[in-house]
Amino acid sequence: MEKKLSVMIIGCGRVAAKHIKAIKKLSSEVELKALVDVSDKAPLKLLETSKIPVSEVKLFTDYKEAIDEIQPDIVAVTVPSGLHFQIADYALRHGCNLLLEKPMTMSSEESRKIYELSRECGKKIAMGHIYRYFPLVDILRRDIASGEFGKVLHGTIYVRWGHGEDYYSSAAWRGTWKSDGGAMMNQTIHAIDLLVWLMGSKPIEAEAMLSQRLRNIQAEDLGMAILRMDDGSLASIEGTTATSDKDHSAMFTVLCENGTICLGLKKGIPSLAITKNGHKRNFHYIMKHISEKGFTSMLHALNPHTGIYADFIGAIKDDKRQPLADALSGYSSVDTLMGIYKSAKLRSAVRLPLEEDFSSVDMEGFFNK
Repeated sequence: MEKKLSVMIIGCGRVAAKHIKAIKKLSSEVELKALVDVSDKAPLKLLETSKIPVSEVKLFTDYKEAIDEIQPDIVAVTVPSGLHFQIADYALRHGCNLLLEKPMTMSSEESRKIYELSRECGKKIAMGHIYRYFPLVDILRRDIASGEFGKVLHGTIYVRWGHGEDYYSSAAWRGTWKSDGGAMMNQTIHAIDLLVWLMGSKPIEAEAMLSQRLRNIQAEDLGMAILRMDDGSLASIEGTTATSDKDHSAMFTVLCENGTICLGLKKGIPSLAITKNGHKRNFHYIMKHISEKGFTSMLHALNPHTGIYADFIGAIKDDKRQPLADALSGYSSVDTLMGIYKSAKLRSAVRLPLEEDFSSVDMEGFFNK
């Protein structure tokens, strides 16, 4: 029997529960070896809610000590974003593959360094860009790239993922420039990643505006941006947390010469509308997905982290391929997002990729003017 890959989770908050659910689902291939959190109580609560005996998992409060002792195959990082760089750097240098929640880091330069370090160390990174792992997405991307829908004209996304003051007040780091960013950085970055990936071209220019409408945070609760792509197409982006927390929605649309692809989530329910040459193609693509990947893969929409882990396990075992959302996607999405922030700060268009480092910390005081 092939040896299971060992997993360590650093950070035992709400996202860590999704990781454990995925690990349990794939228990024939991976096993949870350790949990790390600065709080003694958080790992115990996580194990209790996940119905895992404490005796089966080692608990640590120091991630360096944990990595040195356990030497896991995979380190999953679910801590506040401002801590990603230091943990990722240490884990890679000590021989671990990384599953990093978005964003990769809080600056373009740090993300570039992590991307380059992963290549130097020969280790792989899977990003928590969950939308890439939704059913049909990779098949649609392939057909867009092959010209099935003709020339890509433009793309749009909106992420209306409302959070109340209770969400932001639940942890001091939420909504801060240093550790979290605002609606664009936290709630919208993996949507930007998906739109750019689907459109199949690279952003070369960003222009953006940010606003604070309702939430009492340092960063934005509303952002809008336009990206110019290297093939001449345009992408429009809207991200906000200033909507109802009972009406979460995220929608992606790619408009092409011969058809339109529109997919997303509305109140947790998948939404799909694919047309080609005036004809609806939803059923065609659903059957195509089931034919290629099996019916059970459709269930990944319920917990995309299962898809992330399944793909990551395959990539680690296969030296010839990278994860679906790899280190380059992590770096590129942060660079694009920092370009959006920089554009808002300068009140002008910004060329991409950025030639100089820009960090979310550079936005401190933006709304105090």
